[in-house]
Amino acid sequence: MSSGRIRHLMVIGGGPFQVPAIKTAKALGLKVVVTDYNREAEGMLLADYPLVVSTRNINLTVNAAKQFHTSCLLDGVMTIGTDASQTVAAVANALNLPGIPFEVAERATDKIKMRQCLKAGGVPVPDFRPIWTLDEGEQAMNEMPLPLVIKPCDNMGARGVRKILSRSDFRQAFREAKEASISGKLVLEDFMEGTELSLDALVFDGKIFITGVADRIIERSPCFVETGHTLPSALPEADVKAVEDIFIKAIRTLGINVGAAKGDIKLTSEGPKVVEIAARLSGGWMSSYTYPLATGVDLVKAAIQVALGDTPTNLKPHLHLFAAERALIPPPGKILSVQGVEEARKIRGVKEVILMKEAGDRVEELNSNLGKMGHVITVAKTREEAIRINDQARACITIEMGSPTQLTWDIIRNNARKKFYAACKACIICDGVECAGKVPGIGGIGSGESFTENLRALARYKINLRTIHNVREPDLSIQLFGHKLSLPILAAPITGMETNLAGGMGEKDYADAVLDGCLSCGSMGMVGDGASPQKYLIGLESIRERGGLGIPIFKPREYNLDIIKRFKAAEDAGAIAVGIDIDAASFKTMALKSQRVAPKTIDELRELKSYLSVPFILKGIMNVESAMAAIEAGADAIVVSNHGGRVMDTMPGTAEVLPEIANAVGGRAKVLVDGGIREGIDVLKMLALGADAVLIGRPICIAAFGAGQEGVEFYLNQLREELRKAMILTGNARVTQIEPSTIARNSKGEWR
Repeated sequence: MSSGRIRHLMVIGGGPFQVPAIKTAKALGLKVVVTDYNREAEGMLLADYPLVVSTRNINLTVNAAKQFHTSCLLDGVMTIGTDASQTVAAVANALNLPGIPFEVAERATDKIKMRQCLKAGGVPVPDFRPIWTLDEGEQAMNEMPLPLVIKPCDNMGARGVRKILSRSDFRQAFREAKEASISGKLVLEDFMEGTELSLDALVFDGKIFITGVADRIIERSPCFVETGHTLPSALPEADVKAVEDIFIKAIRTLGINVGAAKGDIKLTSEGPKVVEIAARLSGGWMSSYTYPLATGVDLVKAAIQVALGDTPTNLKPHLHLFAAERALIPPPGKILSVQGVEEARKIRGVKEVILMKEAGDRVEELNSNLGKMGHVITVAKTREEAIRINDQARACITIEMGSPTQLTWDIIRNNARKKFYAACKACIICDGVECAGKVPGIGGIGSGESFTENLRALARYKINLRTIHNVREPDLSIQLFGHKLSLPILAAPITGMETNLAGGMGEKDYADAVLDGCLSCGSMGMVGDGASPQKYLIGLESIRERGGLGIPIFKPREYNLDIIKRFKAAEDAGAIAVGIDIDAASFKTMALKSQRVAPKTIDELRELKSYLSVPFILKGIMNVESAMAAIEAGADAIVVSNHGGRVMDTMPGTAEVLPEIANAVGGRAKVLVDGGIREGIDVLKMLALGADAVLIGRPICIAAFGAGQEGVEFYLNQLREELRKAMILTGNARVTQIEPSTIARNSKGEWR
């Protein structure tokens, strides 16, 4: 790369196949402009300058590139793995950037023009007929021997490509090809029997540099689905040389004089024949993974250099390994869960496990190269070993399929992650590592240590197994604030959907989903106050609509009158109890909205209590002194909580301080607790440490974002079953009688 000003590269497409080029360009110090119709595509999120425009819309892309170029010079344009060669050429031609003429890109995209050009140039291709109508197709059928292949002239990924074995197959194959064609033009051609190879090349300075020859695995006849490839080819050297020679001749005949080229060529009994040539690097992970892994050559980097008009460096292979790519293809249905991916990644020789779909997505019957579940890429010193490792890795991965109506936690989590955008990754283990410091956001403040310590503190306790007893159906119910709950779990208050969670749900929708999900499970939900002065009214409206079955928790605003106003509104809504999260006395999101909060004296809390006719809760108690002050102030319940680690760094976990607080309270107030509770076994631990019930925040938030009320119900019912089993295995007949001896302390403190 030359020195001087920072150069800009435009990448057409922001999908998975383009991501390696985008990442490589950024690593090279380039500023990257990415175009895609999907503003949430991974490549668009990585881009320095994302431009929302379809890769197929040539005119709009050229106009967008010109507009960008007037204020910030573009130095190159490229794509990889998608048929956007005409768009790339149009931008390059319009801005005088390195690239092929538009008519060359057109020949390398339109399969009819491609075959006509290659045939005229003496490049071997199958006998073919351009067809538009059914009549034209049937006439061509009369002129050509079976078997035949029908395909759209202007689409990629084997969409609409079918093998025709008998004349009765033609009409259905014609309809499917027509539906997959952008222009409606089709090609009918001889079926070529033989080994199919995939090739990549770079073209620069009048030279064509072959950068990989792989054996393709094509299955699922009468469709043509590539289920994998192995590189380098196992064919004899003379056959590979013959295929390469035809590839080079085809590149020159089409007029591809700069950039990249990709070829699919069959070695038939009559010699090599071209299936297709494209003016780009291949998709299917060959150019971005298997060739670099087998040779040590960074092909994507080299393609970027060519797109910028530079001479590519380090094209000589310095490794001589074998790489295998194989697709993950489950049966049709809804993906319920995907297990074993991390185990597969740990196998020596496994370089990538790429998932294109996740729990909650549908898998259709695979009849093209689009819609695969994922890909496993392996490398080894021999071909046989690379394939064996790939088989072993794929055997580790279990994909559970089900009906469209089934729900799993994986589905909920993946749906939630999409709604959270970048605010929360809905991690497999919600441990605060990924979101550390994200306040506003979902994480813990500062280093995030207070958040993660909640999980560590719980993990320091282990379960004492007791199975000689008569407990078969334990009682999970409790009495709280005059109401019987069927399980000792409440939803913690969470607000700030826009501030903390990228607006993936509305405040009212979230409150409704949580309250309804809790009520349907025989539990209770809490709603929050939030930094915006009027936000508390949203949660209260949800409580009012449910006959008061909900608990609002308000911020400790500096002036008691502001809190009393909220208390009055809560009682008017029929709320069964009211609380203050006293630990929000200095809270970042409140300061950002210029909302004044402050600590409260015992007398100030007594004043607030005097305005209530329902139970009074103080949330944010982390030591005996505060617990005693809360009781002196008249609190009917306390919540042992460090606010999910969101108010102060380096605090202890709640499980660490709970036993001493519960012993000191001695039944004078209900003791609730939150912090790091993820599974039913965590609930059991907190009850054994002295809590009357637990609050859960982030996992219920994920459940609500992932599947609304149904998601909350799913999660709470899962916890119910986990707690029930844990009580049976520890001999506890009632949650109200769980003894401290149920657990034992372990000083190591590593979470699961």
